[in-house]
Amino acid sequence: MAARVRFEESEDIIDICMDNVFKAVFTKDTPASRGALSRLVSAIIGRELSILAIVANEPTIENLRDRQLRFDINCRTGDGELVNVEMSLNPDRFEPVRLEFHTAKLFIGQDIKGTDKTYKDLKRTYQIAILVKERFFPDGDFFHGFEYFDPVRGVTLGGRTRILTLELSKLEEVSRKPPEEMSGQEKWAVFFRYLTDTNMRDKINGIMASEEGIEMASEVLLTISRDEVERALLASQDKWELDMQSRLGYAKEDGIREGARELSSELLDLISKGHTLEDIKKELANR
Repeated sequence: MAARVRFEESEDIIDICMDNVFKAVFTKDTPASRGALSRLVSAIIGRELSILAIVANEPTIENLRDRQLRFDINCRTGDGELVNVEMSLNPDRFEPVRLEFHTAKLFIGQDIKGTDKTYKDLKRTYQIAILVKERFFPDGDFFHGFEYFDPVRGVTLGGRTRILTLELSKLEEVSRKPPEEMSGQEKWAVFFRYLTDTNMRDKINGIMASEEGIEMASEVLLTISRDEVERALLASQDKWELDMQSRLGYAKEDGIREGARELSSELLDLISKGHTLEDIKKELANR
């Protein structure tokens, strides 16, 4: 890049942890966006990879309205390996099993039919989840790499699927490190977590200066942050998603309350008719 990217203290940076912003940064058809995605995936997986193509089923991303249809970044490396990357701002409690399910779907979605193909043609598959607001694993480590292994004997199956998670809620100690002492995974995680914290602006600028991929992502993010039309569209989509989450939450609460009222009414009716506690238990058990 011709000029070093730097965030001023007064710069109003849009939050890259918003799912739609994350996708907007890493799926633009520009060298900076594609380069940032390659370096992000390489840092998390732990070896140098080049993203050759984004291969999601949704329409090609031409603008933000198309991006609203995407739920993840599904891509293929130059070696044919499959990678799915997700930013999850508010992950659900069933996130781990959800990741396992989608990893399996991505892996078995490969075509090895035909007399000229065998199981050896199956490519490595990676499911990457950046988890923002929840803690899923009991230890203090923010990064985990899961694969099949025998937990009793510690023997790995040597399979070709991996689930990689970054828990951004566990970065307090890591964020105190100087950028030059951080691993690639740590730099990206701290960048995502503290980007909009103006008190961490110097640390973020130091991380950008030490990691070209993060500088590339920041270049794209600055363009989005300073584009009033694109920023408004992102805010509109985020508002819609939050409204939908709230409606679902309220509907669930209303359903629970309604169910409790109906049960209470039914219990009172049974008691008024002379049913004993044992009778009521049997009645409920038979449903």
